[in-house]
Amino acid sequence: MEKKIINALTRCPLFNNVSEQHLIDIVEGAKYKLVKFDKKDIYILAGMPYRHVDLIVEGEMVARMVSLSGKSVEVSRLVGGDLVAPAFIFAKDNLMPVSVETEKETTVLRMSKPDFVELIDTNPVLRRNFITILSNIDVFLTKKMRVLSLFTVREKVGYFLKEAAGKQGSNVVQLNKSRQEIAESFGIQKFSLLRTMSELQEAGAIRVEGKRITILDRNKL
Repeated sequence: MEKKIINALTRCPLFNNVSEQHLIDIVEGAKYKLVKFDKKDIYILAGMPYRHVDLIVEGEMVARMVSLSGKSVEVSRLVGGDLVAPAFIFAKDNLMPVSVETEKETTVLRMSKPDFVELIDTNPVLRRNFITILSNIDVFLTKKMRVLSLFTVREKVGYFLKEAAGKQGSNVVQLNKSRQEIAESFGIQKFSLLRTMSELQEAGAIRVEGKRITILDRNKL
């Protein structure tokens, strides 16, 4: 089995608490195939049924929700080790609410739903991990809905910076996304994001140096 596949599976929450050798044994006994996508390929469009179980081996995908007016909101980004749309695998209504596109050349490990069912039915650790994955998705979407629907632009920017600082363990945030990508993730226009960051800097809340943002006063965010 290719090392890149093992590395991706090791990062996947589905295989938490599974040794590398046990992981190899599990996957070698499973039925799967590798499917490759070019950069900017459409993986799936909103409204289409989700028919497979795909795990990203390498590459990156972005899921976006687009309104009738053309407004785009980035819902999530998927990288190596991520399961694609796990909440829709067994859903009765499994029509995707988002469109998913590859950001770079991407390879997925694909299984049929019956084969995936057999995999988790015969391994209680994987079954518990899958339940945890679904629970975490519910928590993530609840937070996302709250931020998108109830927060002002300033509150969204403050939330983003505090969350990023928490993950990086520092008041100095190193952005790994462009301004456009950040704006899309909160359903706002790029100019609104830039204006708000400028206002926060003038207020002494932050210092902006390219992709490096230092939080100076959390109470002003």
